[in-house]
Amino acid sequence: MSSPVNNLLKTLVHFEKSQVTAVYIQIAQQIINAIQRRYLIEGTALPGTRTLSELLAINRNTAVAVYDELASQGWVDIVPNKGTFVLMPEQKTASITATSQGLDMLRDYPNSSGFPFQSSFNLASTQEVSVSNYIINDGQPDLRLHPTHQFSRMYSASMKRTSLISRWNQTNEQSATTFNLQLCNYLNATRGFHIKPQNIMSTRSTEMSLYIVSQLLIKQDDVVLVADLSHYKSNMIFQQAGANIITIPVDAHGIDVDYIEKHVTKGSIRCVYVCAHRHYPTTVTLSAERRLKLLQLAKAYQFAIIEDDFDYDFQFNGSAMLPMASSDAYGVVIYLGKLGQSFFPSFQIGFVVAPENIINEAKNYLQILDKQGDLIQKQMLSELISEGEIHRLIKKNITVYKQRRDYLCEKLQTHFESIATWDRPAGGLAIWLRFEPRISLVELAKKAKENDLFLPKTILYQNKNICAIRLGFGHLNEADIEVVVKKLKVAYSMVSS
Repeated sequence: MSSPVNNLLKTLVHFEKSQVTAVYIQIAQQIINAIQRRYLIEGTALPGTRTLSELLAINRNTAVAVYDELASQGWVDIVPNKGTFVLMPEQKTASITATSQGLDMLRDYPNSSGFPFQSSFNLASTQEVSVSNYIINDGQPDLRLHPTHQFSRMYSASMKRTSLISRWNQTNEQSATTFNLQLCNYLNATRGFHIKPQNIMSTRSTEMSLYIVSQLLIKQDDVVLVADLSHYKSNMIFQQAGANIITIPVDAHGIDVDYIEKHVTKGSIRCVYVCAHRHYPTTVTLSAERRLKLLQLAKAYQFAIIEDDFDYDFQFNGSAMLPMASSDAYGVVIYLGKLGQSFFPSFQIGFVVAPENIINEAKNYLQILDKQGDLIQKQMLSELISEGEIHRLIKKNITVYKQRRDYLCEKLQTHFESIATWDRPAGGLAIWLRFEPRISLVELAKKAKENDLFLPKTILYQNKNICAIRLGFGHLNEADIEVVVKKLKVAYSMVSS
């Protein structure tokens, strides 16, 4: 008769050879899970390797590897000529996740908490799930252009450096790290800044940067001015900080600065949020005249300007207009940017440029959220900047994105010439597509989804004056663009008929 232990193992242990995780690891994890749940108590004799291999239909070498793995983690004791016995390590709260569904379903976890908490309406997720093969986003880069092999070598080299451990164990921040120096040099060269390391703080993303800045600047019921068409994520962050958001008009020259002058008095607003280089979502650039006037108003009325320069690197025609922050003599601009947008998200960073006293205070917030950051990421970006490689990669990708922009405009001309209007943007990875006559964009998205094309609600803009889509093209190659535009036209015809 089979022993109870054998029957238990045969019932509980399941594995899949097609998984990335090795079979012996899958089996070892599930045996550990059984020990933690007290199905196998301390001192229990496990079957021999030959018996285990027959029991689970695995190679005997795999069975040996299972017990070696368990022994190396302290879960079993292998006694020569006697057998393998279950131990109970001192760290009894260790959590092991097994790949099998068998153990995972043995106990249910509560769906609701047994205590009250404050939910946040402002932070409700905007993410939508779709199984469509074709998706339009708001203008994200194509991760297929990421130099995977080059970064793999660089990451491996960075991991092997002996200096990495000492930097990870540092208790005091250096006055100016190599990364901050390199980043300052890069921004001074590309954006016309004259900053020093104490004027900059790096974060994981522009969203983290804006969150920290909003916590620093905004108190409950402070007034924040944003364009009447603005980025939904920034609005969520401001509202979560307790701000009262007031919208201001935006036209072909950016936000209406004259409107601010007419409706603002000294001390009545806390800050103005602006995407000066390319307004989100319409892609228009804030004119030089309005930039100068906004800086003057900020000084006179004592409000901050948050300049979000989310896609500065993607400039196709001519030279990019320098940030307002590069002309800020009054210390009124907080500049948010992003580096490495052509790379995988794990190699991208956000950064904040501001007067030193603002950066010092912002770092107090950062050390709670992300005290040390990713040292390997910073090491790699430092090398990419110092060797000029990041500039080369940006230039290379700009050529690709410009071709995609032109191809998209060509296809729009073919299929939407008489029913929509758009401007060919000088940069960025999205086109502002305006429908005339107006249609229901919700219905358009519905029909598109039926045709295997997903339009998330966050790219649809419709009110009594506007019927437009922020049509991102960066992630689409020319073959994708041709299919997407045709599918969009089919959906449009279904809605407008």
